[in-house]
Amino acid sequence: MGRDLEQQSFTREDRQRYRDAVKRDLAVLRRLLAEDRFERGRKYLGVEVEFYVVDDAGVPMMANESLLARLESHDFQTELAQFNIEFNLAPHKLAGAVFDEIAEELETSMRHAQRQARELDAHVAMIGILPTVDDLHVTIQSLSANHRYHLLNQQILEARGEDVHVDIAGEERLTLHVPSIALEAAATSVQLHLQVSAAGFARTWNAAQAIAAAQVAMAANSPFLLGKQLWHETRIALFEQIIDTRTEELTAQGVRPRVWFGDGWIGDVVELFEENVRYFPALLPIVDDEDPEQVLADGGVPHLHELALHNGTIWRWNRPVYGVARGKPHLRVENRVLPAGPTVADTVANAAFYAGLVRGVADLDPPIHTRLPFALAAESFRRAATDGIEATLWWPERGEVPARRLVLDVLLPLAHEGLDRWKVDPRDRDHYLGIIEERARRGRNGASWQIEAYRRLREHHGLDRRAALTMMTRHYMEGMRANHPVHTWRLP
Repeated sequence: MGRDLEQQSFTREDRQRYRDAVKRDLAVLRRLLAEDRFERGRKYLGVEVEFYVVDDAGVPMMANESLLARLESHDFQTELAQFNIEFNLAPHKLAGAVFDEIAEELETSMRHAQRQARELDAHVAMIGILPTVDDLHVTIQSLSANHRYHLLNQQILEARGEDVHVDIAGEERLTLHVPSIALEAAATSVQLHLQVSAAGFARTWNAAQAIAAAQVAMAANSPFLLGKQLWHETRIALFEQIIDTRTEELTAQGVRPRVWFGDGWIGDVVELFEENVRYFPALLPIVDDEDPEQVLADGGVPHLHELALHNGTIWRWNRPVYGVARGKPHLRVENRVLPAGPTVADTVANAAFYAGLVRGVADLDPPIHTRLPFALAAESFRRAATDGIEATLWWPERGEVPARRLVLDVLLPLAHEGLDRWKVDPRDRDHYLGIIEERARRGRNGASWQIEAYRRLREHHGLDRRAALTMMTRHYMEGMRANHPVHTWRLP
């Protein structure tokens, strides 16, 4: 979905041609797999981080084009709204001091973005959902100028045929109808791209699904939306509802949502792409000039443009990705469950926890998918989004267990083993997993700090709701800039 799209509308013929092209791409993908054409042996981790652009009061600022012009770097890109930008970190080999290297690059890039933002009287902020966002910031007029976002908005609303209904019940309840997808821009994320072999894809994806709940529980950072306290990771519910092309009737019929956890464990990567083709109509039926069968016949490597574009309009929480680099096709698991922030240190700790744990769980014998019912993995994911670090999760041989206890007793040891198998430097391993350990011991992550800080500002300082959220956001940004892990932050 990062492609620039120029087409304005689509005909019935466009959609039929696109369906045929996607099916052709899928057949070529099967052939590439059967012929063992995929790159192997390159274990790389890539990171994408989404930021808010805010003013001195910590309120969204519609300035991403001006900021990107000053940054003058292809590593920074637009996102959905004019108050969003995204930073793309080049893939790093999973070995040695990889996480210190990632941290250094992220810190350097964020400082550069902050310096340039200050020239515009702005700041950049890493946070799942900014507490100061209000309904005036998330209208269709706030979408970025890039045509693809307007086209995506148009197609989602046309597929749905009515306004989007948002209904999120947490500590408080938010219910409203919105006429565009702009509210989704309030949710900013971190995506982790793990390159894996074709043979190892299924067990890695299964492992990523199994650990998604623990990731969200430890990293939750989105407790407020439009002034209300909702889920600890409200971003999950918001994204699922805003990008839902189904009406109430289609939901009742069991039609699958475009943002989803999945139906079950897999035995092969092609199953996920087959599901995408089988269950989801096209949102952006744009056919490329490439003939993948001819490219393959000529000894080249096809990019499978239509299959990749279709895949990019189905937002699995762990998404399969087909890519081509250095003339070789490769596969990645794109982990999409994490919110942005609170700090670079926390972001890199989340990445280390994921990389170690997904390897540790993928290597379990017997495999995790034979011991954890998929429905319980999905239920745990929902619980983690709702209750954050205090959630109760399911795990094999443990049954229902508090997330903090599960992480300390079971998952951190597995993450240690996984990072050792990646041959990560022990100092890197201990430092970043130590941040996760302290979060679990203290019960403090971004969401819990925000909730406690807000309550103190209301109850001890006598601030009203809006003033408390604004003041809490200012304290949050001070902690973010200091780059001390959130479990060490003081309350106001």
